[in-house]
Amino acid sequence: MNPLDGEKADGRQRPWARFSSWLECLCVVTFDLELGQAIELVYPPDVKLTEKEKSSLCYLSFPDSYSGCIGDTQFSFRMRQSVGRRRPRLCHDLYGQEAPAALQSETSHFYGYVYFRQVKDVSVKRGYFQKSLVLVSRLPFVQLFYSVLRIIASDFFAKSQPCLETVCKQMDRWPFLAAGLTFNLPLLGVVLQVRIPCQTDKAASPARDLVEEVVPTPLPSVHELDLCRCFQSVLIHLQMLWELALLGEPVVVMAPSPAVSSEMVLALVSSIAPLKFCCDFRPYFTVHDSEFREYTTRTQAPPNVILGVTNPFFIKTFHGWPHVLRLGENTKLSGEVPKQLKIKKVAKLKTPDAKPGFFTAYESFLLKDKIVIKRLLKGVQRRRPSEVQSAILRRHFLELTHSFIIPLERYMASLMPPQRSITPWKTPPQIRPFSQDEFMAVLEHGGPQLTSTLRGDRTGLYRKFFKSPNFDGWYRQRLREMTGKLDRLHLEVICEADLPGWSRDKSEVEIVDLVLKLRDKLTKAARQRGQPRDDIFKRLESLIATIVSSLPQDLRDVLEAQ
Repeated sequence: MNPLDGEKADGRQRPWARFSSWLECLCVVTFDLELGQAIELVYPPDVKLTEKEKSSLCYLSFPDSYSGCIGDTQFSFRMRQSVGRRRPRLCHDLYGQEAPAALQSETSHFYGYVYFRQVKDVSVKRGYFQKSLVLVSRLPFVQLFYSVLRIIASDFFAKSQPCLETVCKQMDRWPFLAAGLTFNLPLLGVVLQVRIPCQTDKAASPARDLVEEVVPTPLPSVHELDLCRCFQSVLIHLQMLWELALLGEPVVVMAPSPAVSSEMVLALVSSIAPLKFCCDFRPYFTVHDSEFREYTTRTQAPPNVILGVTNPFFIKTFHGWPHVLRLGENTKLSGEVPKQLKIKKVAKLKTPDAKPGFFTAYESFLLKDKIVIKRLLKGVQRRRPSEVQSAILRRHFLELTHSFIIPLERYMASLMPPQRSITPWKTPPQIRPFSQDEFMAVLEHGGPQLTSTLRGDRTGLYRKFFKSPNFDGWYRQRLREMTGKLDRLHLEVICEADLPGWSRDKSEVEIVDLVLKLRDKLTKAARQRGQPRDDIFKRLESLIATIVSSLPQDLRDVLEAQ
């Protein structure tokens, strides 16, 4: 059975199989005078959220009273899944084999994408109509799901539940999620054309499921933000912000609204791409969050997390945090350079009415790239399109990350044993352990200075990076990939060897032992993430069958029964 065909073993279609490769569920959260925020609807109806998840979802789906959001507002949040929840579906595992590290499906958190409406309504006791439409997903596709919400919103607020049922049924006819493909996704008379990025980022493929009657609306990206808008008031601090994200430093983003806070947090997380941000991050965080006490305790150092908040109460709560970015409202660029936030001492952040600023004592390891900053500021004055400014920012961050990570990649590659040392008769040699001192010794000759002109204390930056969760996450991922590659090379060597000839003069016990070891290796390799079942597996299965055929019938029966 094809794992992506959405069928059970008896051939029937699994309920919501295609829908669930994109979304976990769709929710409507409303304000009840007696209960406060409450979930009005969850669709599909068979989705089971725990009480803790429902509570978190309710509070995170509404801006707090200090935000003063009138009209329509879009923002996002990220919440922890309850312990014991089932693992992601197989389609997400298969997607993860080809997807970039930064766009992997979440295994322990949900993303929430919110369309919130608050308008005056004299028929309501509070005087305001308040309701949120929320898409819950394991995928970080902020731009795709924001676009989906905008399409749904107008029909939903006019027709309510019948519209959502139609939406979910249409999404259940979308193709299964896959990296590296271009899809046409029909929804309420609109067709969104999207390309899902992949690790190799090959040329765009032909669109799947084209709906010819409707001209597709192409989305430039499923995940990329308007970095120009996000960073417009901190352009002179780009280097520092990149370093804080790279090192997984505790950062609080205080913003006037969930829209501003969530965009800035996601922008900081994306600044180190293609490196995966392996710390926790919460685009929108409230005092009602289940991790509030965990993240605000003063008995220990602040955790490695980036939090986006809007409640002024947090100024006192996070007084001991080392980095606090207090933002004002994002404004449309009109040719005037936005006022750049000044670096201030954390001790000056005491009152709820504190003015915007970057409260930190951090000193960057690398010097600023003044050329890029000057180019961006001139772009504002010349009213350069936001898309172009964002592309300059994205390229700048990409070059910073690449120049930093390339020496690490080269050193990791040197830890692989020589291919000539891999033989079919022995267990594969071990990958050498990562030595920080050895890496530092080779850094002088093959470091970032070869690919970047930025000066500074590179050694200090690497040593601090080694202590961060981002290094641990990167190293574990690379070690898994290298171990998989080593096992694959061993399988290839085994397939090239004359094992049937070797087994001719061996005892039945030795042959059975060989067959069991080969089967065990085949099973482990097939289970490894990122190992497709290709020609190597078929050749090894054929080789095992040939060896087994040389055994007496009674032993063959025993082996086949296992």
